[in-house]
Amino acid sequence: MALITDISQLDLTKSYTAADYLTWRLDEFIELIRGKVRLMSPAPRVRHQKVARNLVRAIDHQLDESPCEVFFAPFDVRLTRTTGNGDAYITTVVQPDICVVCDPAQLDEFGCVGAPNWIIEILSPGSTTHDSKTKFELYQESGVQEYWLVDPGLKNVVIYSLQNGQYELRGEFFEPGRVPVAMRPELVVEWQDVFRGL
Repeated sequence: MALITDISQLDLTKSYTAADYLTWRLDEFIELIRGKVRLMSPAPRVRHQKVARNLVRAIDHQLDESPCEVFFAPFDVRLTRTTGNGDAYITTVVQPDICVVCDPAQLDEFGCVGAPNWIIEILSPGSTTHDSKTKFELYQESGVQEYWLVDPGLKNVVIYSLQNGQYELRGEFFEPGRVPVAMRPELVVEWQDVFRGL
């Protein structure tokens, strides 16, 4: 098989697996959604980057005494419905803005295999539908325990928590105060820290 180094070498009508994806050497950032290649939006805007930086700072130092680790894009997450099938059976590879993984066994040299415990997507004009519908459904199906949608424009945080296989809205936060983390109640994320500098 020829080495894939340019997006033009891919047949965008074809379905691929994570095993295929991991062999590609592309300059573009892409995701694999149920086997289909999806080109990522252009580089995020400054306010998106500021919110991402603020969130990683707020979360990372609080995880020092736990097995959990925070990762940020670009970071591949190979979503599975079951464990142990291997990359040839995985058809979804996403790059969440931020994710927290609490099981070190899920990490390998390529990223995360299976559902992270917590995913945060920061909305951009070109990603709102993808993050709030497509990824919402993928993360729910895959068993991501907690999903945050953060909107830098509206300065709000919408939190979903997985209950009996379905996401339930835990709250929407749009003013200064504590933003609760369902999967780790001891974590403290302050709304004003998330949107600092905007």
